[in-house]
Amino acid sequence: MKPLSHIRVLDLTHARAGPVAVRLLSDWGADVIKVEQPPMRAVGALTGARRGPDEQNLHRNKRGLTINLKEPEGHKIFMTLAKQADVVVENFKADVKHRLKVDYETVKAVNPAIIYASISGFGQDGPYSDRAGVDQIIQGLSGLMSVTGEPGKGPMRVGIAISDTSAGMFLGQGILLALLHRERTGEGQWVHTSLLESMMSKLDFQGARYTMNGEIPDQQGNNHPTQAAMGAFRSKDGLANIAASSPRLWERFCRALDANTLSDNPDYSSPRRRRERKVQLNADINAITEAYTTAELVEKLNNAGVPCGPINNIGEGFEDPQVKHLEMVKPAPHPELDDLGLVRSPINLSLFPEDPSFRNAAPDPGADSDTILVEFGYTTAQISAFHDAGVI
Repeated sequence: MKPLSHIRVLDLTHARAGPVAVRLLSDWGADVIKVEQPPMRAVGALTGARRGPDEQNLHRNKRGLTINLKEPEGHKIFMTLAKQADVVVENFKADVKHRLKVDYETVKAVNPAIIYASISGFGQDGPYSDRAGVDQIIQGLSGLMSVTGEPGKGPMRVGIAISDTSAGMFLGQGILLALLHRERTGEGQWVHTSLLESMMSKLDFQGARYTMNGEIPDQQGNNHPTQAAMGAFRSKDGLANIAASSPRLWERFCRALDANTLSDNPDYSSPRRRRERKVQLNADINAITEAYTTAELVEKLNNAGVPCGPINNIGEGFEDPQVKHLEMVKPAPHPELDDLGLVRSPINLSLFPEDPSFRNAAPDPGADSDTILVEFGYTTAQISAFHDAGVI
């Protein structure tokens, strides 16, 4: 039994942001029923084949049910499920969910306690609310791309779908807040966020520099936007990330590398002076660090209490000893593909030790349709008729 084992979720989401939100719930025990169009009517998943790495990582720990929501009988089945659900999650465009009659007001009419959760690209209303929103567009619109990349080389996208995953994380948190409120009051509610809202929030201190002081941050490449010395510095065999911006860390850094030319230089005698002379400072630091290998820098500086680390590729990241110790990869049993290695939730709860494996890999569309409908009171004859009519 996990914290959300008593929660039943109907998952209408597609693409990435919505599934990220639902994954938070399914990983912590919720009974998530992924509702999709029957395969012969589906236009294909936007994140690739269901049995590929992306969809497997997004939809593990769920059960699969297919319903043709455009059919009256299919809509009736969905509403039967919604009456007994705790949460409905969707990321349709506004006109689509109303056309399918699975919007909040419709679901609330049969289940006033429902937590109805929505993700959109730009918000549920406003001048852009009818636009299709995808991660790359939001990265550009929010300003994120303007602070990413090397100075003078133009904007650069972040290498992950950061607005999708951020929106999913925030919606997941919103759902948990709404569930807590319902436990006290019995009230359901509509929870929603958007890729744009989430990305504006994620700008964090870069955004606050503008909202408070009118500053417009620019690209700093691998350097920290407001602190020095902090960035990627040359080593004998590559690069190393080093963070030595505070007076204490700067002193330890210089001592660990015998960098008297740095510690004795009055131009670098305070954090403000180091920030003001960042270009020259970085050049002088590189002249010191490139005498050591990355491994030597990591060992020397960490032993001195100065944060330092390598710059790995994805494979090296997963094979890092600390990552291996944290067991970030767990097997997910699949009925035909054997065990699949997927990335676990990063949340750790002392009362709920991490399971050795996921409950199940992502189901094929409709893999559990018959079982689920029996649980909701449908007979074998009814289910057979639904199949024959293409309703499920």
